[in-house]
Amino acid sequence: MHLYYRFMENNVDIESEGGEKMETNGSIFEDRDMIREPLLLKSRVNTTSQIAIVGANVCPIESLDYEIVENDLFKQDWRSRKKVQIFQYVVLKWTLVLLIGIATGLVAFFNNIAVENIAGFKLLLTGNLMLKQNYYQAFAALAGCNVVLATCAAVLCAYIAPAAAGSGIPEVKAYLNGVDAHSILAPSTLFVKIFGSIFGVAAGFVVGKEGPMVHTGACIANLLGQGGSRKYHLTWKWLRYFKNDRDRRDLITCGAAAGVAAAFRAPVGGVLFALEEAASWWRSALLWRTFFTTAVVAVVLKSLIEYCKNEECGLFGDGGLIMFNINSSVPAYNTIDLLAIILLGVIGGIFGSIYNYLVDKVLRTYSIINERGPAFRVLLVIMVSILTSCFAFGVPWLAKCIPCPPHLGEECPTKGRSGSYKSFQCPAGHYNDLASLLLTTNDDAIRNLFSSLNTNEFRITSLVLFFVAMYFLGIITYGIAIPSGLFIPVILAGASYGRIVGRILSPIANLDVGLFALLGAASFLGGTMRMTVSLCVILLELTNNLLMLPLMMLVLLISKTVADCFNKGVYDQIVIMKGLPFLEAHAEPYMRHLVAGDVVSGPLITFSGVEKVGNVLHSLRMTSHNGFPVIDEPPLTDAPELCGLVLRSHLLVLLQGKVFTKHRRLSGAETLKRYHAFDFAKAGSGKGLKLEDLEIDPEEMEMYVDLHPITNTSPYTVVETMSLAKAAVAFRELGLRHLCVVPKTPGRPPIVGILTRHDFMPEHILGLYPHIDPHK
Repeated sequence: MHLYYRFMENNVDIESEGGEKMETNGSIFEDRDMIREPLLLKSRVNTTSQIAIVGANVCPIESLDYEIVENDLFKQDWRSRKKVQIFQYVVLKWTLVLLIGIATGLVAFFNNIAVENIAGFKLLLTGNLMLKQNYYQAFAALAGCNVVLATCAAVLCAYIAPAAAGSGIPEVKAYLNGVDAHSILAPSTLFVKIFGSIFGVAAGFVVGKEGPMVHTGACIANLLGQGGSRKYHLTWKWLRYFKNDRDRRDLITCGAAAGVAAAFRAPVGGVLFALEEAASWWRSALLWRTFFTTAVVAVVLKSLIEYCKNEECGLFGDGGLIMFNINSSVPAYNTIDLLAIILLGVIGGIFGSIYNYLVDKVLRTYSIINERGPAFRVLLVIMVSILTSCFAFGVPWLAKCIPCPPHLGEECPTKGRSGSYKSFQCPAGHYNDLASLLLTTNDDAIRNLFSSLNTNEFRITSLVLFFVAMYFLGIITYGIAIPSGLFIPVILAGASYGRIVGRILSPIANLDVGLFALLGAASFLGGTMRMTVSLCVILLELTNNLLMLPLMMLVLLISKTVADCFNKGVYDQIVIMKGLPFLEAHAEPYMRHLVAGDVVSGPLITFSGVEKVGNVLHSLRMTSHNGFPVIDEPPLTDAPELCGLVLRSHLLVLLQGKVFTKHRRLSGAETLKRYHAFDFAKAGSGKGLKLEDLEIDPEEMEMYVDLHPITNTSPYTVVETMSLAKAAVAFRELGLRHLCVVPKTPGRPPIVGILTRHDFMPEHILGLYPHIDPHK
């Protein structure tokens, strides 16, 4: 065992997994111009692993191994693999994506049935009491149901699976970028995500179930791909082929796409969402699989909806799964319309950037409350629930009653749970337009805003009040301990100001108010989430109106361009706030002023090709590195040379097997006979072999172990003088966990250090070199 030290400029490092470091230098936590301060406090120092916020939970994180470990065991397995086994692997992979599509479709349908029936019962109860003019009882029933449902969601999130809080899209993005935490995709997270989302949406919160469906699809894919769960005694040995991060990454990408497809009934939009927003690595084979998965979801949902048309699903109806047929006419537009659309794009970009800024501030405030424990998280949810109920029941009293328009094709006022004309406190023949938007499900509210049947259905003052309520309720609700999506709040707020513009311009515009509402929703989505292609296709599939494509493209491009001038997209901001070490597709400009050797740090621990067992065990105990360079030395070679890289998990398996020798000699042949490549496969949900599980006798500590059979003999390497920017791009594009830095000149140790994900983080680099301007 060897230690190579490298001087660092007045920095104290706490070593973490894989050689990753947690900086304790206070300068990196300062609010720089480009660097947003993570939510993690300086006092949170974890000496075993880097930490981040997953959902509402602070937990250790690790990097994923997307690189193929080409050691002797892998090569032996690959050479011996028959065509039948290869065919079995391919068939199993397609079978898994089929199962992911079916399971995600069923869960989405179950979510919608549950929400529609629970929320429908609550709204019917409230409406009936209002008809009897029992106003106080109606408010008590509404607020009471909301608080009970909200408490159920909060208790599940706070006590069972804190990682299920929020939308989950930032966590899925981070996982597909190479960041892992045990709780991100755990079975308990899946359970709480499903039921917490049902209770949260049914409780009347200004949240959607669309973001959580992305996380749910990813959890389903992870559960199937890892062969079930050992903890819950659900395992399938025939899925051993997929016990690696590369295959799981592909399956989870399919799961994320399936989640979007199930949430919006937008199969093509789901594929594009996975491509544009979720996945960090993409290839043509993955495109086929995600498309197949989303197609399966669409077929499953269509079949189940047809079944429910026979009224077999309780209160579940056409409004349960989003589909807004807003207008069947050809949208004709003039110069006034185009100018209005440009204005909508600018408004969406400005409002979206402000929305992201306020979400940032609210999340930081809530983190202080969440740190106090689960009880405070539940209390915060109850407070927001009561506030939401007060808004939903109190604001409609500010609206004047509107006479029902004549010659309507539907009942007015509406007496059921849904409809565009809620009576609230109004006399017969009148309706309350604000109650029609607030005292209904979010899906029905969007459907009402997108309606083109009656231009004057909602007054401008009512739309302004509704916009303000949705805008700020959406901000204060996101971040509490319930599964919550951002799509629906943003669509509601955007559609309301889009309809306002349509009402103002109705005398001179050709487009109707429903189309303006759709374009307003698109502009706000573009301003907050900064997606273009996927959002465009999702909205077109959502409204079943392909003729809106040119206008939709225009408003999304403008809103994204305007918003990008102020801050990042909401999911990118949340990734940074949570402390997830996300690698961007491009290198930062200041990285061009540094080389790879400038950011590697020591001490670097290496092993000999045949190493003493005691040295290996001591290194594993003293550090939490996940990769160790293996150096071949005389007499095995003429001079010290880099043999490769060995993983911590593989060392643990090898030590447990006790293939030791009393003298320093090569014993790889015995290891190859005894072990199979699957013996070193990654365990599901991080439940692998631990150092504490090893039982090594004092005599065995003095024996030797041959590391060559498990050493990756072809690790990716860069010379120490390579630009840090080029090294960062290579690290990200190749999906690496470790990047070896080798010396440029001879006569030195064969390896200078190892670059890990953390070494490319702006906080780390600017902490090492505070004089560097992050803008240049």
